[in-house]
Amino acid sequence: MLDLFDPQERVVIGEQAVLMRGRALAVDTALLAAIDAIAGRASFRRMVTPGGYEMSVAMTNCGRVGWVTDRTGYRYAPHDPATGRPWPPLPDVFATLAHDAATEAGFADFFPDACLVNCYEPGARLSLHQDKDEQDYRHPVVSVSLGLPATFQFGGLKRGDRPLKVPLTHGDVVVWGGASRLVFHGVLALKDGDHPLTARRRFNLTFRKAL
Repeated sequence: MLDLFDPQERVVIGEQAVLMRGRALAVDTALLAAIDAIAGRASFRRMVTPGGYEMSVAMTNCGRVGWVTDRTGYRYAPHDPATGRPWPPLPDVFATLAHDAATEAGFADFFPDACLVNCYEPGARLSLHQDKDEQDYRHPVVSVSLGLPATFQFGGLKRGDRPLKVPLTHGDVVVWGGASRLVFHGVLALKDGDHPLTARRRFNLTFRKAL
């Protein structure tokens, strides 16, 4: 039986999908400082889906392109639609962590060009979805959790597949690709709490090779 609460460093959660507990702890303060700098240039905002629904998670981006959604659809864009300026560049600490974690998970050629930065406050959630706006699905997704704990849902290739509920805590990194690249995944509503570094928030860094 899979023990998702096991404090061991690596937990396999699916085919070519691994949870690395505490993998980002050594650079957590540097990651959070970089998030503050990014938000100073491209502020967090609650984007609107093509169906007109305002997302409960606040988002921003850094990298060559950023993921955006509005009434016209989902896409990657080289400029922040709120300012018309290019997204902030990918910080070195981001790029190194994402590449090294992907390499440890078996994806040595992963060099992200986009990072979606999510900010969760109590009650915010992310419905089950697939990451499929990227051009080449051979590249994995690398997800870093900072701040309040959350429950990650890792499902199957069909929306109706029952997802595995994976507890994530500060510093955890999840990498999925290959056979699991297009699995449905999401985050259950964030519970209230107080983290010493992020207060009543959870940040999630999602690295992708978009172009």
